[in-house]
Amino acid sequence: MNFLRFLFSKTLLVQFTLAFLVGLLFVYLTLSFLKYITLHDEHQKVPNLKGISLINLAQITADKNLRYQIIDSSKFTPNLPPLSVIEHKPSPGQMVKKNRMIYVTLNPSGYRRISVPDVVQITRRSAEVTLLSVGFFIGEISYRDNIGKDMVLEMRYKGESLEAGTLLQKTAAIDLVLGNGKRN
Repeated sequence: MNFLRFLFSKTLLVQFTLAFLVGLLFVYLTLSFLKYITLHDEHQKVPNLKGISLINLAQITADKNLRYQIIDSSKFTPNLPPLSVIEHKPSPGQMVKKNRMIYVTLNPSGYRRISVPDVVQITRRSAEVTLLSVGFFIGEISYRDNIGKDMVLEMRYKGESLEAGTLLQKTAAIDLVLGNGKRN
């Protein structure tokens, strides 16, 4: 009987009301503190960094209260300067908080180096298709006395004899020395 009387007493009701009000005050103060700490509603636009060189990137991001991290150096893009930004995440114009990390993809310093395929002792047509499919260009074509007409006798790069397997920059022009179909 005393327990039931206590459940419906004024004292318990006052204690529950005080506990509820203290709880509300605690939640309000916590949310206000988090809003202040996380800089809620304080955004800035991400600048367009495409084409910016790596040297200038640090200064630009520091001026905008941003940070950057290089995540990739993808395939070479010839219409942008070497070691410049190709793309970045978040994208230009997006709203971010200050001190946000911008993930940057850079243009490499040049085309990658690839192995020269062996095209000696095959026809000109096959050699050109093989070299072009790998990413090389065909430079000068010269002829030498040899019974194999239009057969590749030698590969050259910048006047020097070139062996199969040599690493050259992609898009390098390889000169071919072909047979003219005449005996020595």
